[in-house]
Amino acid sequence: MESLATERTVRQQFAAETTYLNTASTGVLPLDAAEAVRTALTEYSTGRPYIKEGFDSVEESRALFARLVDVDVRRVAAGASVAVYAGLLATSLPAGAEVLVVDNDFSSLVNPFVVRADLKVRSVPLPELADAVRPGTDLVAVSAVQSADGRIADLAAVRDAARAHGARTLIDASQAVGWLPLRADDFDYLVAVAYKWLLAPRGAAFLVTPEDRDHISPIFAGWVAGEAPWDSCYGPVTELAHAARRFDESPCLLAYSAARHSLALLDRLGPERIGAHNAALADRFRAGLVELGHQPIPAPGSAIVSVPGLDHLAERLADAEVFLSSRAGNLRASFHLYNTEAEVDRALAALAG
Repeated sequence: MESLATERTVRQQFAAETTYLNTASTGVLPLDAAEAVRTALTEYSTGRPYIKEGFDSVEESRALFARLVDVDVRRVAAGASVAVYAGLLATSLPAGAEVLVVDNDFSSLVNPFVVRADLKVRSVPLPELADAVRPGTDLVAVSAVQSADGRIADLAAVRDAARAHGARTLIDASQAVGWLPLRADDFDYLVAVAYKWLLAPRGAAFLVTPEDRDHISPIFAGWVAGEAPWDSCYGPVTELAHAARRFDESPCLLAYSAARHSLALLDRLGPERIGAHNAALADRFRAGLVELGHQPIPAPGSAIVSVPGLDHLAERLADAEVFLSSRAGNLRASFHLYNTEAEVDRALAALAG
């Protein structure tokens, strides 16, 4: 069977000249997405501002993201970062609210709650998260896939425990959406940046809100948050958007001009196929590491593989144009739709060398 990376649809979209196994840091931009940015820059530089096309890109990207996480598009806000949206949700909590997080989860998800001194933030190991939900827990915030080591959270158990105790759930899908099938409707909030597995430039991110969103105050609402944005440019916004668009940040149009093409590619291929491809490459890498005498952190089914104690090798591998990353004392590899078995073997050979 033809591998995903060798299919014509994929081959035509990627032109990486290195062994790039670092999508968990930054994804490779598809050629259609790169061309869209060049077109937009030309428009800007010749005095033809890319405004209508840019805002059309935001709406198309919003709709495509909604399809990827299987949720009504009216529940999706478009912004730029996880930290901003986590901060937005932090402001919605009453003083004294308890937020349950995971030890050493990504700081953009955790820190906005920690810096609000009147919240009670409790941190537990990932395997204990569902059991740690208790009466009085207001919000459970966790990454679907841990950035440092690729472990996948038991989201179904977290969801069920939170519902049993009346807590809301916030899932950071930045290291998952695009390859790990997710149903955002299973959770209250889901947030993700687009510059990793969604293959867009920095500057695009999404927040999925519940239908009952009146408890969230749109504290950074500008003109784009209006029901009629172009009629909301001056003075107070008299009518906020009825949908989650009331939580939009003023968008980075260049990022979204690319994102619409990257998301369309992922939509065509589907997270199930992409995830199976990625997991197979990750398993091949894990097996090769064991043969070399290294023991990766257990993360069954994950597209991310981390090896403790080898983080110092990332720079040496980069000199050989094999790109992995150093994270929390681990050498971290991550595999996506454009990677091949040959690249896995090349990385293993470089490590053996």
